[in-house]
Amino acid sequence: MGFFDFGTIFFLIAAVVIFFQLRNVLGRRTGSERPPFDPYTAARTGDKDAQKSENVVSLPRKRQPGEPTGEVYAAIDAFAKPGTDLNKGLRTIKDNDPSFDPKGFVDGAKMAYEMIVMAYADGDRKTLKNLLSRDVYDGFVAAIGEREARSEKIQSSFVGIDKADIVSAEMKGGEAHVTLRIISELISATRDKAGAVIDGDPETVAEVKDVWTFARDTRSRDPNWKLVATEEED
Repeated sequence: MGFFDFGTIFFLIAAVVIFFQLRNVLGRRTGSERPPFDPYTAARTGDKDAQKSENVVSLPRKRQPGEPTGEVYAAIDAFAKPGTDLNKGLRTIKDNDPSFDPKGFVDGAKMAYEMIVMAYADGDRKTLKNLLSRDVYDGFVAAIGEREARSEKIQSSFVGIDKADIVSAEMKGGEAHVTLRIISELISATRDKAGAVIDGDPETVAEVKDVWTFARDTRSRDPNWKLVATEEED
């Protein structure tokens, strides 16, 4: 029979002590542990579904032929009487732009109207560029330039919008065009270089009637509408 010398017994005891220490630190397997993370397996199984749900964005779709129209046009029918030219025009825009809502459009147009009126008075070309079509922008900038050349300034205070109604709507190719009649109240006066009032009244609220047309390319991902035509009613 063999025998253990002192050195062998020492290392054997040390190995047993280390085993029990590791067991206390790491614990025992109970069968409910989560498996080690495998990025390749995760991508092929459960995590693939999670990634898919995070990256998918539901986009509005066009109405399919034969699809019930009641819910699709409900907001438009509540806004404009069915059978009218306005209702037909709004429906055509809705067909090309599923996200279009007439009430929401009017709310946005009212905000744009105030921003444009005040930006023009202040000579704010940057704001105007974001809200106007190229042709309208060029016209506004030319008028601002002439005013500045004469050292004139417009003093304006926007009171509010009394009424804003859509009067027509149509598609022109891929562009949606919506025309509104806007009645607003504004305090405005133009002063010359010396500060004298040469137009308007700085203390009187004036009623302003405008007919503005906004347009948007429905084929573009850009959701913004721009002012493409202006007309002032007498």
